[in-house]
Amino acid sequence: MTLFRLDASIRTEGSVSRALADVVEASWREARPETPVTHRDLGIEPLDARAWALAVGAGRLDVAARSPEQRAAVDLVAGLVDELLDADALLFAVPLYNFGISQHVKTWVDLVLTDPRLAAAGERPLAGRPAVAVVVRGGAYGPGTPREGWDHASGWIRRILADVWGLDLRVVEREFTLVGVNPALDEFTDLAATMRHEAERLAAEHGRHLAGVR
Repeated sequence: MTLFRLDASIRTEGSVSRALADVVEASWREARPETPVTHRDLGIEPLDARAWALAVGAGRLDVAARSPEQRAAVDLVAGLVDELLDADALLFAVPLYNFGISQHVKTWVDLVLTDPRLAAAGERPLAGRPAVAVVVRGGAYGPGTPREGWDHASGWIRRILADVWGLDLRVVEREFTLVGVNPALDEFTDLAATMRHEAERLAAEHGRHLAGVR
């Protein structure tokens, strides 16, 4: 088996999404120490958003009529999709930014969806493959909170991974990651600690699931 991991945090130090994804990956490696992991880091090496329009335009032209820029965009997309199709299990670490999905993740998804193999109306070659999404939020957005409904990222990523691509998706969620950073959230210190421990427990559990350990 092989694992594909995608990170989207713009931080390398102190990134909660990276840390939780590390727990998932460590659990995977414990079960499959000799198995390779393909890592794409969108936060550190973002894709050029201009490539999406080029790939869309290329899809409407015969191959011979495509510009060099369009051909490069199509080649980029093919490589991105190959990374997914070559993996037996998949891990996505997706922080909430400004109440929505990271621009880097949106660009990546938009590009991947231009390839007929993973288009929204395609045959879903990834269907049934195990996947974990690590979803991280600085505040709290659940029912009854002042910002209930402000999280416009988590539902979207589930829609793409589970509904469009058909992955067998498990989700690790952690909220209140800004507790200890934003003094206005100090009253939630104990709750944040409980959330952290539960998220780390689930991350390890889901890592074993990715590796096929029951």
